[in-house]
Amino acid sequence: MRATGATEATSIPSAPMRNGAELGVGFTGGVIGGLLGGGSGVFYVPALEKLTRLPRPSLHGTAGAANIAVTGVGAATFALAGGSINLHAGSGLLVGATAGAFLGARLILRISHQLLRWLFVAILVATGVKLLIDAAQPSAVHAATTVPMSVIANPWYAIPTSLILGFIIGAWAAGMGLGGGLLAVPVLMVLFGTDLPTAEGTSLLMFFPNAVVGTVVHARQGTADKRLAAVLNLGALPGAVLGALLALTLDVHVLSIVFAVFALAVALRELFGMRRTRSRDERPTTAPETRGDADIVSPDTRTHDE
Repeated sequence: MRATGATEATSIPSAPMRNGAELGVGFTGGVIGGLLGGGSGVFYVPALEKLTRLPRPSLHGTAGAANIAVTGVGAATFALAGGSINLHAGSGLLVGATAGAFLGARLILRISHQLLRWLFVAILVATGVKLLIDAAQPSAVHAATTVPMSVIANPWYAIPTSLILGFIIGAWAAGMGLGGGLLAVPVLMVLFGTDLPTAEGTSLLMFFPNAVVGTVVHARQGTADKRLAAVLNLGALPGAVLGALLALTLDVHVLSIVFAVFALAVALRELFGMRRTRSRDERPTTAPETRGDADIVSPDTRTHDE
């Protein structure tokens, strides 16, 4: 009995070890989210997949719940450290994203696990390619809008556009648990003429209520691990502060390249993982040999023969 207990103790991580690893994941996700205005779920989802045995919907739900500290603390750090926030577009995006959180968190239960993985890969690839393109263009760190400033200043353009896009991105963020910044930051730059640092701060602000609402819905429907989410948020607190401060001081082109490589590497890992799963599922299994009635010997017969 003692030997068995010793074996189990070595195979199951102790609570301090497990909590330490979870705090480390939260801290790293906080740095990524604060650094790039969101997108911490790109790290959280594969990290939690390695660290836990949560089903796919719960991976995304828990990752989304961990974005509360990232978005709230990150946005506050941007504001206090001298960064700016675009309330002209951000207000509509905030309202739309909060409403979209209700839809996205519920949709997660109606989407197949395989489709979730493909959607995750798609956003990773799109993000990686977009960041690499931006890093190759000197103007990427500044406003890269395709819309005239006179149109952007018009409330008939800004209000409906920000509300609709906020709803769509908010539903996506709450459902996939990715924070939404990977979509919101390009939208703020291209459609509202916002520079990159301001877009990141605005993105963090707009997704704070989205993360709160999404977490409540996920918790009620059982697609979020509340204990794990609390530990991740605790670790993300200092990470988000550090990430936001780095975003305001470091070279954006270098950061874009680093994160793009990271996102594409995670996408490749997901693709290889899906390929291994498919190969394992398609592997033929050896059917048990069927024996005729004459080959089956009952215990009574065997005893009698002996």
